[in-house]
Amino acid sequence: MDEKNISHGLECPLVPVSSGVQGSSTKHSDFLAEVKKLLALAGPLILVNFLIFALQVIALMFVGHLGELALSGASLATSFASVTGFSLFNGMSGALDTFCGQSYGAKHYRMLGIHMQRAMVVLLLTCIPLTCIWANTGRILAFVGQDPEISFEAEVYARFLIPGIFAVALLYCQIRFLQAQNNVFPMMLTTGIITLVHLLMCWLLVFKSGLGSRGAALASSVSYWINVLLLALYIRLSPSCKMTWTGFSKEAFHHIWKFLTLAIPSAIMTCLEIWSFEMMVLLSGLLPNPKLETPVLSISLNTCSMIYVMPLGLGGAISTRVSNELGAGRPYEARLAACIGLLVVLTEGVLASTCLILLRKVWGYCYSTEEKVVRYVADMMLLLAGSHILEGIQTVLSGTARGCGWQRVGAVINLGAYYLLGIPSAILLAFVYHVGGKGLWIGIIVALAAQTSLLGIITLRMNWEKEAKKAADRVSGTVNPREAS
Repeated sequence: MDEKNISHGLECPLVPVSSGVQGSSTKHSDFLAEVKKLLALAGPLILVNFLIFALQVIALMFVGHLGELALSGASLATSFASVTGFSLFNGMSGALDTFCGQSYGAKHYRMLGIHMQRAMVVLLLTCIPLTCIWANTGRILAFVGQDPEISFEAEVYARFLIPGIFAVALLYCQIRFLQAQNNVFPMMLTTGIITLVHLLMCWLLVFKSGLGSRGAALASSVSYWINVLLLALYIRLSPSCKMTWTGFSKEAFHHIWKFLTLAIPSAIMTCLEIWSFEMMVLLSGLLPNPKLETPVLSISLNTCSMIYVMPLGLGGAISTRVSNELGAGRPYEARLAACIGLLVVLTEGVLASTCLILLRKVWGYCYSTEEKVVRYVADMMLLLAGSHILEGIQTVLSGTARGCGWQRVGAVINLGAYYLLGIPSAILLAFVYHVGGKGLWIGIIVALAAQTSLLGIITLRMNWEKEAKKAADRVSGTVNPREAS
């Protein structure tokens, strides 16, 4: 680490130390340059996240034309798959934000391919027990009290999703690998192509082949595999990946425990948050009027998920920028990226929340024609507006934590915020004080406020020079000695 970067790290990134015109101009140019880097990275990531989310929505839209039972089963299976599989892979692959991002910043390019292969090995092994779980989806759902007929439909749908579970595991690894290199345009291109192909496959397999809802699940599995193969071809043939992908190596089987020390808490950090949102929908079924509460909570969750792709893309961009700069030994630039990320996501949150408030009285008509549902959704939109701002801030702070390798701290914070504070508050408000579904969502807001506050305190107290030194130690600890020399 050079003296320039050390001295930079001692300064507040948004307040110029120098009072001279030249110093202010330099700070201003640094600020604008970082904003451009962040938005250039976040924009494609937002679209990628949206299109991956759209694959499941498109499949459910086609199944919806087959009848209420088919749609209920497919929706339940999709939720079950998200909770037990997709969120787990998304979380575990988050370890690559640290390893690949910092290795790229340190210019140990070959290690990115090794880290990706290591992650693929671990995630593919994780698919084996998950396959057994998905194959018994119906029995598991019936055991926890779900309708037997809907549970059977869900199991049929989940079994045809099983081939796609292996593709999703590989896909998340490829996305993190390319994201760490700021190489996001190919992912945007392939997911765009896959979305169009997915529409055609769903139409053919659902309506023309006679497979029904099974065809929609099979189309999803095929779409995931096509995406994986397209990205694999790009990584193998593109000159931009020539230095980061040098072929398969036995080194992927080394340091697996080091990978797991970040992958496991990263998975816990992600899953605890996602599961708490899904739990709100399940708890809504226990309220006095579940026929009203459950659909409204589901609409709220879908709306939240749809607009969440924006801060999610920004969080991914921040984890990349922070990890790259720490790996390169530039603590000031890492700190600047984190601060600018917060400013950008706060601006996005205010704009998105304003749209939610303005559209609150008509948004419910997109899902239902019943006036009581529409009015209830309008009330919930006010709570969604507040929760979206908090969720955006915590997403960027979580991205900063992943870039620094603080997944274990994040896991502990999420455990406390959601399961010791948020969910108990939701249950208390909904079932003791009879606030209903609004009480459940207020509990989520309480959890988000606690999570954001704790992550914010840790980020403010962070010693960026120390984090840069830890990044250097982490990178050197996973590099082949011959390469390091």
